[in-house]
Amino acid sequence: MGWEQREFGYSAPSVQGDKRHQCLRSFHPLVADWFQERFDVPTKAQELGWPVIASGRDALIAAPTGAGKTLAAFLVCIDELVRRGLESELESGIDVLYVSPLKALSNDVARNLEQPLAELSARALREGMRFPDIKVAVRTGDTPAAERARMRKHPPNILVTTPESLFILLTADKSRRALSRVRTVIVDEIHAIATDKRGAHLSVSLERLDRLVLQAGGRQPTRIGVSATQSPIERIARFLVGTRRELPVIADAGCRRDIDVAIEITDDELGAVASNEQCERVYDRIAELIGQHETTLVFVNTRRLVERVARALEERLGEDQVVAHHGSLSRKIRFAAEQKLKTGTVKCAVATASLELGIDVGTVDLVVQLGSPRAISTVVQRIGRSGHSLGKTPKGRLFALTRDQLVECAALVRAVRKGRLDRIRLREKPRDILAQHAIAACACEDLDEDELYQLVTGAAHYAELPRDELEAILEVLSEGISTIRGRRGAHLHRDRVNQVVKARRGARLAAITCGGAIPDNASYQVVTFPDETPVGSLDEDFAIESSAGDVFLLGNTSWRIHKIESTRVLVEDAAGMAPTIPFWFGEAPARTRELSEEVSFLRAEIDEMIAAGHEIESMAQWAAAECHLSREAAVQMVSYLWASKQALGAMPTTDRLIAERFFDDAGGMQLVIHSPLGGRINKAWGLALRKRFCRSFNFELQAAATDDGLIISLGPPHSFPLETVFDFLTPQTARKVLEQAVLDSPAFGVRWRWTSTRSLAVLRRYGGKKVPPNLLRMRTDDLLTVVFPMAQACLENVVGDIEIPDHPLVNETMDDCLSDFMDAQAFVDLVARIRARDIEVVAVETTEPSPLSHEIINANPYAFLDDVPLEERRTRAVSVPRGIRLEDRQRVIDDRAIEQASAEALPAIRNADELHDLLLSLGAARPSDEWRALFDELVAAGRATCWSRARSRLWIATERVPVVSQALPGGVAEPKVIDLGGDVPTAEQAMERIVRGHLELGGPIACAQLADRLGAEAEAVEAALRTLENQGAIIQGQFSSSANNHGDTEWVDRRVLARIHRIAIGRLRRAVEPVDGAALMRFLLRWQRLAPAAQAMGEDGLATVIEQLQG
Repeated sequence: MGWEQREFGYSAPSVQGDKRHQCLRSFHPLVADWFQERFDVPTKAQELGWPVIASGRDALIAAPTGAGKTLAAFLVCIDELVRRGLESELESGIDVLYVSPLKALSNDVARNLEQPLAELSARALREGMRFPDIKVAVRTGDTPAAERARMRKHPPNILVTTPESLFILLTADKSRRALSRVRTVIVDEIHAIATDKRGAHLSVSLERLDRLVLQAGGRQPTRIGVSATQSPIERIARFLVGTRRELPVIADAGCRRDIDVAIEITDDELGAVASNEQCERVYDRIAELIGQHETTLVFVNTRRLVERVARALEERLGEDQVVAHHGSLSRKIRFAAEQKLKTGTVKCAVATASLELGIDVGTVDLVVQLGSPRAISTVVQRIGRSGHSLGKTPKGRLFALTRDQLVECAALVRAVRKGRLDRIRLREKPRDILAQHAIAACACEDLDEDELYQLVTGAAHYAELPRDELEAILEVLSEGISTIRGRRGAHLHRDRVNQVVKARRGARLAAITCGGAIPDNASYQVVTFPDETPVGSLDEDFAIESSAGDVFLLGNTSWRIHKIESTRVLVEDAAGMAPTIPFWFGEAPARTRELSEEVSFLRAEIDEMIAAGHEIESMAQWAAAECHLSREAAVQMVSYLWASKQALGAMPTTDRLIAERFFDDAGGMQLVIHSPLGGRINKAWGLALRKRFCRSFNFELQAAATDDGLIISLGPPHSFPLETVFDFLTPQTARKVLEQAVLDSPAFGVRWRWTSTRSLAVLRRYGGKKVPPNLLRMRTDDLLTVVFPMAQACLENVVGDIEIPDHPLVNETMDDCLSDFMDAQAFVDLVARIRARDIEVVAVETTEPSPLSHEIINANPYAFLDDVPLEERRTRAVSVPRGIRLEDRQRVIDDRAIEQASAEALPAIRNADELHDLLLSLGAARPSDEWRALFDELVAAGRATCWSRARSRLWIATERVPVVSQALPGGVAEPKVIDLGGDVPTAEQAMERIVRGHLELGGPIACAQLADRLGAEAEAVEAALRTLENQGAIIQGQFSSSANNHGDTEWVDRRVLARIHRIAIGRLRRAVEPVDGAALMRFLLRWQRLAPAAQAMGEDGLATVIEQLQG
C-alpha cells in the first residue's frame, strides 16, 4: 500500500482560481502544497475524513480497497506534528499510535511514511524552513531487541505496531511511560479483526491506553478507524470507540466501484472432485493469464495449495517467476516475496489471506481466485488489490474446480454485482481474553474490582458482560487450579475484604511472554543448518512423520531435512530434488450466511424456471448474463441443477430441505440432508443428529458436514421412516443434545487448549523458550482432568448426559465450539422452524446418489464430524459416476427390478426337503397347487400340516406349530402332528418371526396385503412391522409405482431392497452399453467423410473439413 493516489468512483470538483483544493486549506501550506503537487486532488475518503479528524473528533473512514484511506487518516496527524515542530522542538514521545492487524502491513506503513516525510523535509529545505525531526518506528514481534531498547530510550513520534505488541507495550513498565503521551490512535484495516478474539483483545487494550493517558494528565486519545466498506458500518464504529464514547463520525466513501469479474472453467465437464488432468489445465490457463498481465496475484484457500500451485506455475513460467506467500513462511521470506513482486522481478505471487490486506506489492493488474473464498467480502477485498492506478478497473477471475464451486462462484459474482456484503458480527465477552487482560492490568497497578469492571466493559465486546462472570474469572485467577504438577493459573491476589486485586510475582512476565489472542497451533520452526536462518513453520504431524533426508517444499523452495529437534526442523537447500508438499491441519472457513442465502436464491430462481418449462439453453443464457458466466459454464451449472431436481423431485434451498437415502455397495445406507445453510449450521445439525442416532440405536456413526449439506453413514440396525429424520430433534432439546455431542468431538479438545493458553492457565513459553507442542498438550489435558473430569472419562462407563461444570474456562470452550466453530443459535432456530413446518421438508429414497450428493460423499477430512480416518470411511463404498445424466430419471424404482428381486428372493423348490425349509423360513404359507404333491409328501411323513382358521388355511411345518398357534390363535392343525416341545414365544414374538420370514423371501408389500395373506389382524401385523423396523431389519416407503401413485406405505427387507437397487442400477447402466465394433467403424467412416453419402466437395466442403480439423 504505497501513497499513490487512487480514484474510486469519485470525480473531483473543478478548482478554478485557487491552487489548493478547498479541503486542503486547513493544512499547513507546506503540507498542502506537497499534497497538491504529489496527488493533485483528494479522494472522497480524504475529503470526508480530514475535516472530522482535524476537529479532534473520533472518526471512522470507510471506503473500498484503494481509496487512499490510510493517508486520509495520517495526513492530519502529520500536519499537526509539522505545526508543533515548526513552533518548537518536538518532545520525545509517542504522539500517534498506528495499529495494524499484520506485522508485514506495519512495516509497509512505516516505510511508506518515510517517503512523504522526506519529501516534506526537502520542500522545507528549499523554502528555507527548518523541518522538525519527526521520528517513525515499528514495534512488532519481529523487531530486534536492540531496536526495542533504542525505542524505549528515545520513543518515536509515530509508532507503528500490532494489537499483540500494543498489549505488551501497555504491560511492560518502561514502555508504558512512552505511551502515556499518545494523542491519536489509528486502527487500520479494523474490519479484519473486528469479528474475532483479536478484536476483543484490541478493544480492551484501547481502553487500557485511555486509562494510562488520563492518569498521566493527558486528554483522551482521538481514535481513527480505517475500514473497507462493511455492513453494518455502525457495528465497526462501536467497536472502534467502545461503550463510553459517542459513536464516531463515519466518513463513508463506500461508493460501489465497477469491477471486472468473471468465472472460468476448463473445457472438461466438472465433477464432484477436480481431477489431476483438470487441475493441470487450470494451471495452464492461469499461466496464460499471467502472461497477458504485468503482475498477478493468485489467491488460494490453504497453505498446502499455495505450495502446490506455486510449483506448478513455476514449471510453466520459468524459474524465479513465481513466489509463494503464506503465514507459515518466515518474515524474511515473505518480505522478499513482497519486494520481488513490487519491483517486477517476478510476475506472480500465490498467496493465502496473507496478501489480502493492503501490503504494498506494487501495481497489480489481475487477481485470480482458485475456488470459492466462501465469503462475499473476501472476494471484494481480494479483487480490490488490483486496478489501484487512476482510471484502472479492478479485475478478477474466479476458477471453479467442481460443480458445487461453480454454483457458489456464480452466486458470489451475482452478489458482488448487486453490492451485497457479509454482515459483521462481534464475538461477545470472550472469557479467556478477559482473564489475560485482568492479569496484565493488575500487573501494572493494583485495581479495585469496580474499576476493573468499568475498564473492561468500556470495550464494545464486553458491553454485556455480567458482573458475576468477571468475579468467576477473578476466582480462578486468584485461587488457581490444582493439578498433579502443581497449581496452575494463579496470577492474582484477591483482597475480598477491600475488593482490591493485585498481581502475583511473575504475572507481568507471563502476560508479556504468553499474551495474545492468536490461537497456538502446534508447529515446528524450520531453520537452515548451520546458520539457523528462519524459513517458516511446519505442522507438528508433518514434522513428526518426516525423517532426516526427506525433501519438502516450503516457500516454493525444496529443503532437505538435516535433523528434527523437539520444536525445530533443521534443513538444507535441496535445489533440483523432487519434494513432497507439506500439510497443515486446520479448519476450513465455513461459507458466510449471506453467501449461503445467495446460493439459495440462485437455486430457487433456476428451480422456478425449470418448473415453468424453460429449456436448458434459455436458462443458461439467463445465468450467463446474470452471473458473468461463459456459455459453457452456464450450461454446466444449469444442467447440474436440472439433473439434481430430476433425481430429488425438488430443489434444496434455505426454505426447502431434502433428506435423501440410498444404499452403498457394502449393503449399508447413506443419509444425506441437502441443506445449503452453510457449514456452521450443518456441522451443528450433523453432530446433534449423530448423537441422537447414537442414543437411539447404541451405535457410533460416521458423519460429515459441508456448506451444502450433511451425510450420515447408517448401519444395518438403523431403520426408520425417512421423513421422521426431520423430527429427531426438538427446539427444547436441540442445544442440550448438541452440547453433549460437542464434548465427544475433536473440536472441544482443540479449543480447550486454546482457551487454556489464552487465559494463561497454561503458559506457552517457559524459561524463555517455547513449550514443545506435546508437552503443552499434556499440560492442558491435565488441567481438563481437574476442571472437567467427565470430559476425560471413559464413555463406556458414562450413563446418561455428562454434566458440564459451571467453570469459566469450560464455558468459554463451549462458547467457542457453539458460536465460532458452529452457529448453535441458528441451528436451534432452524429446528424450531422445521418443527413448525415453516420450512418445507422432503424425503426421497433414491436408487443411486443424486448429483447434489456427490460432493459431500467425497468430502475432505476437514468436513468429518468424527475421528475415523479417510481410508476407513463408509462413504468410500459409494459408487459415484463422473458426469451427470440429463435424461428424466425416475425416482420410483422400476417395477421390473422389484419383480426380479422378489423372484430371486424366493428359493427354487425342487423336492419336499426344500419345501420344508421354505415353510420353516416363512412360518406359515398359503397353499399352492404348484407344490401340492410335495406338501402331501411332507404331511404323510408327519413333517407338515395345515393350520385351519375361520379366515384362512395355511401350510406350516410341524416345528412351527407353537409359533403359529401363538401368532394366529383359534386355529387347529389338520392333521394333528406330534408336539416337538421347545420354548413357546409370546404372541408378539411369534408374529414378528412370521412377518420377518415373509419379508425376507419377498418384495415390498403393504401391511393390509400381508395381513390378508396370513389371515391375521392388521393391527397385530403392523405392530410386528414397527418392531422389526426399530430393530433395523426392514424399511418402509413407497417403492412400487402402484404404491407411489396411491400413496400406500410398503414394507421391505433391507437386503431385498439392496438387491432391488442393484438390479435397477444395472438396468440403467445396460441402457448405455457401448456399441459393437461394426457400429463404431460405420460412425468413423461417416465422421472422416469416407462413406459415399458423407463425402464433402467444393469450397463449402473444404471449409467444413477445416472447421472439423480445427476442433
